[in-house]
Amino acid sequence: MKIQHLLIATAVVATLSSPAFAQTATNTTTNTSIQRDANQQERIENGLKDGQLTTKEAGKLERGETAIEHQEAKDMKDGSVSTQERKQLNRMENRESSAIYNQKHDAQTGNPDSKSSERMQADVQRDANQQQRISNGVNNGSMTTKEAARSERGQMRNTRLEARAARNGRVGAREQARIQHSENVRSRNIFRRKHNANTNTTTN
Repeated sequence: MKIQHLLIATAVVATLSSPAFAQTATNTTTNTSIQRDANQQERIENGLKDGQLTTKEAGKLERGETAIEHQEAKDMKDGSVSTQERKQLNRMENRESSAIYNQKHDAQTGNPDSKSSERMQADVQRDANQQQRISNGVNNGSMTTKEAARSERGQMRNTRLEARAARNGRVGAREQARIQHSENVRSRNIFRRKHNANTNTTTN
């Protein structure tokens, strides 16, 4: 009986230390973080739509999203995410989540029908959609962790443009055109990475 237990324990250890298990853990970490990006961008968009967020507040929150995407791209570029990196990303996501809540529940209110807010709403909506596409790609194996890292670098460029455009509380038509051009480039890159020959060997 002791030998049987020893064999079972050995098999469990071998499974947990196998490359397939490590890849699954990396995929799960990657996907969880990117899915939170998508969710938080959606919360920002909803805050703009219902007037809980001003354009300027949304711009501040996009600066927080930029920092998260920068860290994700850095952590995922080697194709794996360490336990320490995972914890750091989780802390950053938690801080951003709290910031979104606080900005949506302060005394400031926005005008969702203003041209500036409508432009910001459209830009943030595309962020949410593209983060969801990246998350789905990692989840179904059509995108590797390294490809997700490159896509997150692209998303970082988008959110940085949005943060800069909204820092004075107004997003002009020319600024939005520049942002949308960047979004179009990133969208094509996401499509290409999801439909090339590279796949995750283990999906969630």
